[in-house]
Amino acid sequence: MSFTSSQPIDLLYDAARRGDVADIKQLLQNPQVYLNAQNGKGYTALILATYDNHLEAARALLDAGANPNLQDASGNSALMGVSFKGYADIARLLIERHASLDLRNGNGGTALMFATLFGRNEIVKILLDAGADASLKDSRGLTALHLAGQQGNEEAWKLLGGADPDAQS
Repeated sequence: MSFTSSQPIDLLYDAARRGDVADIKQLLQNPQVYLNAQNGKGYTALILATYDNHLEAARALLDAGANPNLQDASGNSALMGVSFKGYADIARLLIERHASLDLRNGNGGTALMFATLFGRNEIVKILLDAGADASLKDSRGLTALHLAGQQGNEEAWKLLGGADPDAQS
């Protein structure tokens, strides 16, 4: 890695996007790098690593003390992002490292709602098994169960306790 004109925190963001664990560890030795710093969009290095499906980079950042509950400018957390994208291994890691299951974004959405809406049923199960609150409503008054019904996601519907998917639309 070469330290050119970029600020050390920008280099950390770039390393996180690339999933470069060696660079992440080296950059975290720099006292000018604040691990939980947020860029203009509110992204942290952890959010960037998780959004790009870099499990080992996420692990390295969490090991160094990254806060899994910071939210970007839209209110989305790392767990919300991986729930939307379907990265089950990273979802498990974040939950193990105390990511809040029921954080809400600017629209009241939760990780469980994202997983349901985008058909990430493995993550729906992971979140429910970890204790996510399925009764929470978004800003439109919809729960994850409502979203499962709207999407015709029968598997999520059943996981969320729905009896008849045709009755919910």
